[in-house]
Amino acid sequence: MEAMEDILVIVGLIGVQFLYAGTSILLGYFLKLGLQPFDLIIFANSATFLVLFPLSISFERRKWPKTIAYSLACELFLLSFGGVTVYQSLLMKGVTLTSPTMATAMPNLVPGLVFPIAWVFGLEKLKLGCRYTRAKIAGTLLCVFGAILMSLMQSSTSLRGNEAKAEITGCFYLIASVFVLSLQVVLQAITLSHFPAPMSLCSIISVLGVAITVLIRMVSDRMSLPKWPSVAAIDNIILYSMLTGVLGGLCVSFNTWAVKKQGPVVVSIFNPLATVLSATFSAISWGESIAIGSYGGMLLMFIGLYMVLWAKRNEEYEESKIVPLSNEDDDGTQRPLLC
Repeated sequence: MEAMEDILVIVGLIGVQFLYAGTSILLGYFLKLGLQPFDLIIFANSATFLVLFPLSISFERRKWPKTIAYSLACELFLLSFGGVTVYQSLLMKGVTLTSPTMATAMPNLVPGLVFPIAWVFGLEKLKLGCRYTRAKIAGTLLCVFGAILMSLMQSSTSLRGNEAKAEITGCFYLIASVFVLSLQVVLQAITLSHFPAPMSLCSIISVLGVAITVLIRMVSDRMSLPKWPSVAAIDNIILYSMLTGVLGGLCVSFNTWAVKKQGPVVVSIFNPLATVLSATFSAISWGESIAIGSYGGMLLMFIGLYMVLWAKRNEEYEESKIVPLSNEDDDGTQRPLLC
């Protein structure tokens, strides 16, 4: 039974990466059609809320806090504004100027960036004498260097002039989005420590993010109501929203279950697969090519990612031999880990 469960986790995580890659390709396609990022953000996150909220009521109702403290309200606002409005806007701008392959490669920076951010917030200890700390620092530097190399090599070898500048600009949009995402991961870990309901948290972030995005859209349109998309665009927006909402909700739910069964490190190990799949799909469907130097940058990012994951896993194992370590609360709830 346990062996079957392990196989189910592995097959499911591979399937999740296929869905992530497909969603990235679909996003690039719709953006190239001229759909507005704000429209996609509003409709897609509305669909995510509609999918996850009923699940959160069914499975996590007992974990909801009886009252919402001021600190929790601030955390929910920051997660919604940063994780939905800012992060997704930067991501879509980056995808528009680069490619879906670049967009799926950049999030592999997250585990490396989470470490220094968590250290700033006092959630990670910096022990330079510890080999695992040195490995995490080296992995972080490799991730950052790989991302920069991938961006520069792709723009310098395959494009010229204004197109090269646009490619570099798009890569920096993606790097900025990943930095915001890394901040969100740390803040989400803090929030989940006193609100241990990940699906509920995701649904709340989605609906608040939609409200914030609509308000910003109204302000940007000089306090008028947001311009409604054209009839031709509505069909594509609904299709994208349904796919990302339903599939995104299922992926979040499965990843939550997989983290509880196998831990966050095992789940993170499969992330680079989405980049490989996205590059393959892009080459087949659009004839898109990736520069050899960019593949070298991706390889450095993957090496840095696995160095950070290896160090985190072994560091937790060493600590467990000193102090009985469990990432479950007394009621069996999985506590969040940063990497």
